[in-house]
Amino acid sequence: MNPPAAVILAAGKSTRMKSELPKVLHPILGRPMIEYVLDAARAAHCQKLVVIVGHKADEVKAALAHHSDVEFALQADQKGTGHAVMMSAENLAEHDGPVLVLAGDTPLLKGTSLAKLLEIQQQNQAACVVGTATTKANEGLGRIVRDANGQFLRIVEQKDATPEEAAIEEINTGCFAFDGRQLFHALEKVKPDNSQAEYYLTDCAEILLKEGQTVLADPVFDIQEAMGVNTQEQLAEVAEILKQAPSE
Repeated sequence: MNPPAAVILAAGKSTRMKSELPKVLHPILGRPMIEYVLDAARAAHCQKLVVIVGHKADEVKAALAHHSDVEFALQADQKGTGHAVMMSAENLAEHDGPVLVLAGDTPLLKGTSLAKLLEIQQQNQAACVVGTATTKANEGLGRIVRDANGQFLRIVEQKDATPEEAAIEEINTGCFAFDGRQLFHALEKVKPDNSQAEYYLTDCAEILLKEGQTVLADPVFDIQEAMGVNTQEQLAEVAEILKQAPSE
């Protein structure tokens, strides 16, 4: 397989951190949290890393400038995750292989899990594999909707979910493995038809499925890996977990 690339979303502004520092630059054990995500992507053999910057873009770029394998793409207006990934189209125009899409605020991701996600994508020649996890604490998370045979149907965001869908415990971790060409094909068809009026990356999975492409959802992650850091309390919690974790 061609070496995978990774797109890391790092454009958002987080008011819940109560800090002027861009969220992904908040330090954990002396390193910006996004560097742990970059490490995981490298461990999964990604050779091209594209960081989507937006809020305080220059600060984020300066902090990561010493990483020779990192490129940047600017999301000047925050119009959702799908819009953010669209900004990497130029960076990946010549890329013919798998693309991981990851969040820059998930520092507990493991390279072994990302490698497994890519392996599933390649073995099945899938247009998209959604990385999932299971948790009863599913508040605010996208739910994985499956058919009666257990096949993936779609991802439903909390604000758009019916009561039945809201009760689903399998959640979208925000980690995806795409066929690169199919990713950008699907992004062209995403519309902001949701309560947030945003372009959801998650809609790509349903678009590709409806076109007859292979789209899978696989629980390759434990819920800890999917933990996004949105508050100072969560930052401290992740630091404690990383202190105790054996290095991969």
